Amino acid sequence: MVELKVRKFGNSLGVILPKKLIQSLKAAEGKHILVIETADGAFQLAPSDVEFEQQMKIASDGMARYRNTLRALAK
Repeated sequence: MVELKVRKFGNSLGVILPKKLIQSLKAAEGKHILVIETADGAFQLAPSDVEFEQQMKIASDGMARYRNTLRALAK
């Protein structure tokens, strides 16, 4: 477990991630990190996966396009 202190950055609040955590997330300046809320209300950090994000966008577009069909199939 890593305890982080919330600090003020200009008009915003933020945290500084320790080097060890940055390395385990394979993060670097300019890269994205995902914050995922779990079913029990906890949060997880994960490295961003560009391929997964593209796949989810395609799935989301398909679900929006075929919303009525999917709703009928779910009955």
